[in-house]
Amino acid sequence: WSRAATMSCEATPEDEALGGEAGGERQDEGGFYLALCARPVHFEKANPVNCVFFDEANKQVFAVRSGGATGVVVKGLEDKNPISFRMEDKGEVKCIKFSLGNKILAVQRTLKNVDFLNFIPDSPQLEYTQECKTKNANILGFCWTSSTEIVFITDQGIEFYQVVLPEKRSLKLLKNQSINVNWYMYCPESSVILLSTTVLGNVLQPFYFKSGTVSKLSKFEIELPAAPKSSKLSLSERDIALAMIYGQLYVLYLRHHSRTSNSTGAEVVLYHLPREGSCKKTHILKLNRTGKFALNVVDNLVVVHHQDTETSVIFDIKLKGEFDGTTTIHQFVLPPRSIQPYQIPVAGPASVTSQSPVPCKLYSSSWIVFQPDIIISASEGYLWNLQVKLEPVVNLVPDKGRLMDFLLQRKECKMVILAVCSQMLSEPGRGSLSVVATVFDKLNHEYKKYLEAEQSYTLVVEAGQARSNPLLKRPVRTQAVIDQSEMYTHVLSVFTEKKEAPHKFTIAVLMEYIRSLNQFQIAVQHYLYELVIKTLVQHNLFYMLHQFLQYHVLSDSKPLACLLLSLESIYPPAHQLSLDMLKRLSTANDEIVEVLLSKHQVLAALRFIRGIGGHDSISARKFLDAAKQAEDDMLFYTIFRFFEQRNQRLRGNPSFTPGEHCEEHVTFFKQVFGEQALMKPTAF
Repeated sequence: WSRAATMSCEATPEDEALGGEAGGERQDEGGFYLALCARPVHFEKANPVNCVFFDEANKQVFAVRSGGATGVVVKGLEDKNPISFRMEDKGEVKCIKFSLGNKILAVQRTLKNVDFLNFIPDSPQLEYTQECKTKNANILGFCWTSSTEIVFITDQGIEFYQVVLPEKRSLKLLKNQSINVNWYMYCPESSVILLSTTVLGNVLQPFYFKSGTVSKLSKFEIELPAAPKSSKLSLSERDIALAMIYGQLYVLYLRHHSRTSNSTGAEVVLYHLPREGSCKKTHILKLNRTGKFALNVVDNLVVVHHQDTETSVIFDIKLKGEFDGTTTIHQFVLPPRSIQPYQIPVAGPASVTSQSPVPCKLYSSSWIVFQPDIIISASEGYLWNLQVKLEPVVNLVPDKGRLMDFLLQRKECKMVILAVCSQMLSEPGRGSLSVVATVFDKLNHEYKKYLEAEQSYTLVVEAGQARSNPLLKRPVRTQAVIDQSEMYTHVLSVFTEKKEAPHKFTIAVLMEYIRSLNQFQIAVQHYLYELVIKTLVQHNLFYMLHQFLQYHVLSDSKPLACLLLSLESIYPPAHQLSLDMLKRLSTANDEIVEVLLSKHQVLAALRFIRGIGGHDSISARKFLDAAKQAEDDMLFYTIFRFFEQRNQRLRGNPSFTPGEHCEEHVTFFKQVFGEQALMKPTAF
């Protein structure tokens, strides 16, 4: 499998441009955790008159017909509209790329210079040329590092240029660095170019480019499997990849034979390449097989494709491996699987397209793999993104703790994690409480990390230090942050409603989640306590409820106190428990009354206010309004009579004064119960 930037293959008579963005069809069968994207880029396949190039920085495919004279078509995964243009055929195109933003096109046709063409609206499309400055040097290729900066890589070093004013059509040399170069590699995500130097080619020199400056990073040596027999190039660019994994730059080296003789099979060695400091070997990925391999990086996972068995494996360097003091040795996370079968739609007139789609030949020898996640089939004219599917992974990792460690690092993990949580609480695969506890702790660890970052950010902003620190960014809430409301909505409330688990297990699970939140010092939301109380009440476990409250297992809160007040009819001690809680909270009594009235707990509110001795000063109208809204005549009668008695006691007369604004309630009382039901003043 080559990774060269040009692609060619034998032409077939029917090699015609299909054009258009054809959507492929993925066959949905279980167990495939890798898939090609459903909407690939479709381009004219490579043939004698059509050369195909791929630009790793813009992720664009160029189809160049007859050197550009009969047309160049540029397509990218993100591009809605392809770019089409013609250019003069001035010889065979070796390399073609747009600057970032597609404003300037650079074309290499000879070993000595690169031609440029401006694609700026309203400016003439005239070509201009830049010759390589180093004497007797040959240009191996070039990379755009910004919209106006370009690096020529020659066999004698690098030349860094800036297109100062595109309309002036001239370039300015910013930096020239001499070094013998065998081959080069560019990682656009990190703006680092890696050069292979020395006779054996295994000493690599990285350069970092940023806004007109070049930094030379520390060079390092790749350990070859065995001492080379002759002094010729021993490290091929085919066996090296450059990729960002978890925000860090790594050089991946595919070593076909392990350095230790007793070990069979190839391995991928990861070298961590920091901005400052030396490059170190940090991880070894054991492939346990030999043959032809290709590497991709998807969602921070290293994917290794094996052509002979037509399967792929994935590695996650964040998961625990065996540490030997310097490097961590990893086995693949999941058993080898093929990429999900893929159907290529048949192109042509409508009458013909009724034919069934053609299965795509996966792991074909015409596939070319680019970093991080690109697979191109030059013979079929397709460019795909490789994708990781998380749903099938769930059944391939039996250890729930390890599964969580894996899922929490993935981009689109939230719904899968919530599904795993639901699954471990239900039959047939119900987990033990210790498994449930482990999963909750892993989730709350992520949740707490986010809460702390958010809190630190808020403190800095409130202190007014944000301006002085331009690097300060609001913490990003990833899908791995699963808060209490999500856990409640998607997992816990559904689980308690199902009632399929024994109630002891249900309560233990809820308490385990609360324990985990407390362990990470996360304030528990009242609705979780409410769920516990409701579950206890459903199963008449009042003694347990009493204990939980007595020993403060359930933390005090106003909503919780109100819930307890509403339970008084089925569990009389709840009234006192709630009053005690409210007193501990030293809540404003008016607030408690408001909350109870809003929940139509009118009698409970009245009992509460009597319990604290505030019933002589409360507004009669507020209580009568609430009683009327409850649409319960007997309740209204009881409340009305209470206030009549209060009026009699305080003023010697049961009727309401005009200042109390209760006229409409008096009228309503007469309508329902008759005037004779009104209380008569009693004289002493």
